[in-house]
Amino acid sequence: MALVSRRHVLALGGVLGAGALGEPWLRPAFSADAGTDAHGLSAFGDLKYPADFGHFDYVNPAAPKGGLFSLIPSTRGFNQSFFTFNSLNAYVLKGEGAQGMDLTFVSLMVRADDEPDAMYGLAAKSVRISPDRLTYRFTMRPEARFHDGSKLTAQDAAFSLTVLKEKGHPLIVVQLRDMAKAEAIDDATVVVTFAPNRARDVPLYVAGLPIFSKTYYATRPFEESTLDTPLGSGPYKVGKFEVNRFIEFERVKDWWAAGLPVNRGSYNFDNIRYEFYRDRDVAFEGFTGKSYLYREEFTARIWATRYDFAAVKDGRVKRELEPDETPSGGQGWFINTRRDKFKDARVREALTYAFDFEWTNKTVMYGAYGRTISPFQNSDMVASGPPSPEELKLLEPFRGQVPDEVFKEPFVPPVSDGSGQDRALLRKAQQLLQEAGLPVKGGKRLLPNGEVFSIEFLLDEPSFQPHHATFIKNLALLGIDANIRLIDAVQFRARVEDFDFDITVERLSMSATPGDSLRPYFSSQAAATKGSYNLAGIASPAIDAMIAKAIAADTRADLTHACRAIDRLFRAGRYWIPQWYRSNHPLAYWDVFSHPEKLPRYSVGERTIWWYDAAKAAKLEQAK
Repeated sequence: MALVSRRHVLALGGVLGAGALGEPWLRPAFSADAGTDAHGLSAFGDLKYPADFGHFDYVNPAAPKGGLFSLIPSTRGFNQSFFTFNSLNAYVLKGEGAQGMDLTFVSLMVRADDEPDAMYGLAAKSVRISPDRLTYRFTMRPEARFHDGSKLTAQDAAFSLTVLKEKGHPLIVVQLRDMAKAEAIDDATVVVTFAPNRARDVPLYVAGLPIFSKTYYATRPFEESTLDTPLGSGPYKVGKFEVNRFIEFERVKDWWAAGLPVNRGSYNFDNIRYEFYRDRDVAFEGFTGKSYLYREEFTARIWATRYDFAAVKDGRVKRELEPDETPSGGQGWFINTRRDKFKDARVREALTYAFDFEWTNKTVMYGAYGRTISPFQNSDMVASGPPSPEELKLLEPFRGQVPDEVFKEPFVPPVSDGSGQDRALLRKAQQLLQEAGLPVKGGKRLLPNGEVFSIEFLLDEPSFQPHHATFIKNLALLGIDANIRLIDAVQFRARVEDFDFDITVERLSMSATPGDSLRPYFSSQAAATKGSYNLAGIASPAIDAMIAKAIAADTRADLTHACRAIDRLFRAGRYWIPQWYRSNHPLAYWDVFSHPEKLPRYSVGERTIWWYDAAKAAKLEQAK
């Protein structure tokens, strides 16, 4: 399956966890060596499963098929929204792509959710890597078929990679820049050539992209928003839908890939349905009324206070806290440094001192969250203490060009007294603003050009407003005229993609083994690319160089050191006001599902490895 959505974002889906520097389970049981046909790929060649494996360890291979799984969006990728959709093309810039479209396509290979980045053959049965690791020759499965019965061949795979590189969403284009070309030398073989010094994770990214029908798009423009159902080849096909309200996917009963080892025990629901709501509170009411059956709760207030309805009390609705062992990424208010008023890092740091996390967590979020300090939160990539010798070696060439802080303890957000108005922190903020040349006159903070310092927080979710209230009040005490601008999801996405905002909320989510995926978040190129995730406008030669080091890393240890260097530079730049994270998944669902006793480390797998439990469903009906 081509799963490219970001992980539980705000939930684009984290960096290395506890095993980053060589726990035994990460050492290769099997290796994808250059020059031989391999059944899988990973960033450093380590594969847990042998060529003849029967199924992934974390699935129930005897899971029954059937039933409906309904949910609201908890992830989004590329042009998707949490709240609406108006297009069935989810891989381009135009339109609001429907959730779940990844279920309708296959990719060359598919992720194993109990390994950091390993992938195993799906449409491709094997891959041969050249000794210089610049040419990947994928051998296609002869049984692969599109939903209309036509063969899926290397021609389709080559077309798909080429069209995504040329006309896909800007985020895809950026991450494919090291893919030189994709060619079908015959129907069974697609050869992908990469540029010298290519990013380590680009082959994995390529192997996970969706495969489209070349014949289907011969008469249709790929880059357009459309409600025509594209020809797919995945475990599901588009069923009923109503724009802005819901979309259903129907399981393909005779799916050609159902019996492959990578799919046994997976894709068990006959129907998957996404419901769309404009408001989180209204969406919760929909869940209590059984309008949909599963939700991951992202609002601490709701989790703490509103799961007391009858169906919870009598057991018809189950609640679980599943551990989240994946890197959580970093959520925060991103400051648009493209705007002159935010050019000075002292100004940006002053804003950090005005946000009282301790008060907000206690009062608004019921103490459910920890404070985020890094975009690599909950991973070994988080920098701490003075730089290690390995980090210093990377950073030393930039001494004098970057803040001295980079070579000391990394910046950590201040801890308040929890009052909501910590006077010591506000005095520090005032001092920074004065040093930056922003005086107060007539109670208003003035920019160096004499204009009043104003800030607009751009939001598309009403549920975020309470988190801003005390923050904005503290900014007012500093003489800053701050306000919230709440707009609909379509306008929000258009403005954010055009970088037309002062400050907005976003979450950075890394892969388990970041490489080229760092570019959309941190690179100078992404800062100038509309639609990228570099919302702060970071354009730092030092960070660009560290990204290159991360991409070129030969070992996981080297990768970790490079990402810690990025972390130091990012935090020293004061590009954001970090928010919060939690280390578990709060799940609620009507008791008609079952799932494997131990879920895989890197995914909850609700759409793929859970199943409809007919016995539970019958019991639920009797309990009405």
